This record gives sequence, C-alpha cells and structure tokens, in this order.
Amino acid sequence: MALIAPRVTAGLPADDARNLARSLQDSNDITVFVDGTVHRLPNDARDAVVDLLARLSRGETVTVSSVEEMLTTSQAAELAGISHTYLRNMTDRGEIPVEYRGTHRRIRQAAIMAWLETQKKKQADAEEADSPAEENDATP
Repeated sequence: MALIAPRVTAGLPADDARNLARSLQDSNDITVFVDGTVHRLPNDARDAVVDLLARLSRGETVTVSSVEEMLTTSQAAELAGISHTYLRNMTDRGEIPVEYRGTHRRIRQAAIMAWLETQKKKQADAEEADSPAEENDATP
C-alpha cells in the first residue's frame, strides 16, 4: 500500500490564527462542510480535525501524514504464526523488510501480510505439484 507523502503547512498569519482560535474557543459544535454538504465525523476523526485547527490557530506549522501500522517483532511473529527467532533471522536475511527505532526492529503489517500470501501461494503450488495426475480408467 502506497502512502501519500506528508503535507506540511505553515502556520496561519496572526489575524487568521486569532479568528480561528476565537471560533474554536468553548465550541462543542464542529461541523464539516464539503462542497456544501454537511458531514458528521466519528469522534476520533473530529478530534483530529479540531487538533489540527487548534494548532493552526496557535500559528504552528503542521504536518499531515498517513500512518501504516508498525509491529514489534513479537507482534509480527504472532501474526505470521512463526517464532520470534525465525522472524528475526528472516529480517537479517532481508526476506522481510524491517525498520529500526533506535535498536528496536519494527515491521510493517503489510509486509507480514504479503509474506503470508506468498507462503500460501508456495504451499498451494507445492500441493498441486505433489498431487498425482488423475488417471483415466478406460475399461470397456
């Protein structure tokens, strides 16, 4: 899955920031309009939008970015149904891509799901190759 590049937006000019801050102050009614249509956002999404607006109202530069779930090696091994050691060895060999957060390995969930799909395909191909071809019993 390709992620969209982060978008960085400079802080608002002082007058715009003050006006936005005043609008947000003590307001519980946050309504989103897209092309004239009202959209009710789920609470978490609404809170994210309000947080973005609050940061802009303080004149802060903000970055909006997508996030892909990153797993610890233990979580990734559990998801894949393999041992932690086997997974670490696979990352060392470059079979599964890994990112480091300090000295800690992190693995994208999508990488584990892709590896699992590859394993299923290999297993299906092996089973197909192992199954004897059906013989035709052409007895009169």
